[in-house]
Amino acid sequence: MLVRGAILTVVLLGLVAFSVLLARVTLTPSPASEDLVTANLRPGRSLRQYAEDYTFLAACKQAGGNLLLGVPFGLLLPFFGPRRLRMIRTTLLTALAMATVELIQGALVEGRAFDIDDVILNTAGALLGYFVLGRRISRRYYTYADDAGSPAPAVEKREAGPERVPRTAARTRAGDAARTETAPTKLRDRLRGR
Repeated sequence: MLVRGAILTVVLLGLVAFSVLLARVTLTPSPASEDLVTANLRPGRSLRQYAEDYTFLAACKQAGGNLLLGVPFGLLLPFFGPRRLRMIRTTLLTALAMATVELIQGALVEGRAFDIDDVILNTAGALLGYFVLGRRISRRYYTYADDAGSPAPAVEKREAGPERVPRTAARTRAGDAARTETAPTKLRDRLRGR
């Protein structure tokens, strides 16, 4: 329990540190570009502009920077959601957070404007972070937490004598015995990441 609390504390501090960095990068005024920026509500418009008007390096820097800004969401947010909805929750929370940042940029920050392509790239970066590393890390965390929090399984004593297994046309007694012996072992090994 103590280890689980320590890990969640580190993840939460990482999320706070990332939020401060995100605010610093995205909410600083850029008076020099005030005449150049315009709001973009059409998906793909800015990406097309990067491809046509920017040098290759500048386009990679702009698009790559927006992708990288989303990656920490994909690494950190999976720790705060149930496994069943982890990817969906990560995607929606990232899109919501980045849309909020873009709205603040467009409304309050000089030389910045709302750009839907930035939200799309940030969300894609979160999904990239989730699929590359976030999913595995959070799965191991929850497996470890579940193993550490549960008591050791009790050893069952079996009675001597034949086991009654109903026979069907598709199953044989030997096939049932093989499935019974290997299925729990395979499941346990899969949960432990072997």
